[in-house]
Amino acid sequence: MSETVINFSPSTPQLKFLLAHQKYVCYGGARGGGKSFIIQRKADMLAYRWPGIRILIVRKTFRELENNHIVPMRKLIGKRAKYNRSDKVFTYPNGSTISFLYCASEGDLLNFQGNQWDCIMFDESTNLREEWIKEILVCLRGTDIAFKRAYFCCNPGGVSHHYHKRLFIDRRFVSGEDPGEHVFIPAKVTDNKALAKMQPDYIKQLDNLPPKLRKAWRDGSWDIFEGAFFEEFMNDPTHYEDKRWTHVISAKDFELPEWWEVYRSFDWGYRRPFSMGYWAVSGDGVIYRIAEFYGCQRDTLTRESIPNEGVKWNPDKVFQEIKDFEDNHPLLKGRDIHGVADPAIWDKETGISIAETAAKYHIYFTKGDNRRIPGWMQVHYRLQFDKRGFPRIYILDTCKDAIRTLPSLQYDDHKVEDVDTEGEDHIADEIRYFCMKHIIQPLEAKTPAGHMTDPLDMFTDY
Repeated sequence: MSETVINFSPSTPQLKFLLAHQKYVCYGGARGGGKSFIIQRKADMLAYRWPGIRILIVRKTFRELENNHIVPMRKLIGKRAKYNRSDKVFTYPNGSTISFLYCASEGDLLNFQGNQWDCIMFDESTNLREEWIKEILVCLRGTDIAFKRAYFCCNPGGVSHHYHKRLFIDRRFVSGEDPGEHVFIPAKVTDNKALAKMQPDYIKQLDNLPPKLRKAWRDGSWDIFEGAFFEEFMNDPTHYEDKRWTHVISAKDFELPEWWEVYRSFDWGYRRPFSMGYWAVSGDGVIYRIAEFYGCQRDTLTRESIPNEGVKWNPDKVFQEIKDFEDNHPLLKGRDIHGVADPAIWDKETGISIAETAAKYHIYFTKGDNRRIPGWMQVHYRLQFDKRGFPRIYILDTCKDAIRTLPSLQYDDHKVEDVDTEGEDHIADEIRYFCMKHIIQPLEAKTPAGHMTDPLDMFTDY
């Protein structure tokens, strides 16, 4: 090829990204790190260097692909590669190609099936669901090019935040995942000298964001991010003892008085997980999640939960296992346990309802109130901290799946007050049923200073 790749001066993180040799490379972690730009440069360099290589760039929507990649890349490599508008493919004289596909729903995955790529680049990958990413990665195969690479460029937040955090930040791997194949390259706006020169006010804009958003987008914190449905949920081990400003507390020193009532709450699942939560209610109405039985697939070696994958047990198997669990758990055995569940388990479409099967094992429920918005508001009220820092719901630190799934839930794109039901919401659902069984009022807000009276109810919502 007669024409060389255009020269540019990468930042230090961008240079590390270009030189990374691991199979799975995650880049970014904050706004303004030059993620889209470096994807385009890397794709162009690979296509120029490796004849016949097949490269795919993925984003959530086609509009994002067109605005963030196709249009600028036509300017960048328009003289070196021919662009096919209908197929959305750049083709180089040496046979290399750069293709573009979007994935906004499960139906879009059909466009990936049967294809093979040597390199897949996910831009804003945390906006794609974990199961979608895994299915797309199946297409990372073929024999023409020896090496295979997957690149993830992203910020904290999004539906697969916890998947990325587990792999690249916490580095907690399950069987089949090789730690040596994964690397995270952090990049912040302060690393992007070109952006600072072109848009000097951009850093100031990030500095002026609300505290939680600033920590995620400017500082690259993966522990705090916006967009969570239960954004008030806190897990602070430094407060496990005094139980202030945290919803999670230690199970080590927890004592359950005999006179506290104990409950179970249940959400059925087969292909997706089922969830049984156990609760104790204190004399002042505070609820404690003291145990849980979560029916999800687990890694055979680490016993890590496989997100949103049910065990596919029939009802008899489910309730036999739950019965054994209750009979042997130190906080549950011998207790009189009241139950509440989704009214759907009384459906008799299969001849005998799930509720009737549960009763065979002396596990009983009353029909829960499954109204979604009022139910979510009850959970939000429970999560509120009073002025001293005490909430009205606690979760023992042994309830690992509740602690894992609650922070990961997102708002629905179309129903702004509801949770996105495509997420792992099964524990949240049974918590909702239980909270609707124990209705509370929101904490009283303070009247704004200087307003002694409010004749027009102007500050009612305050």
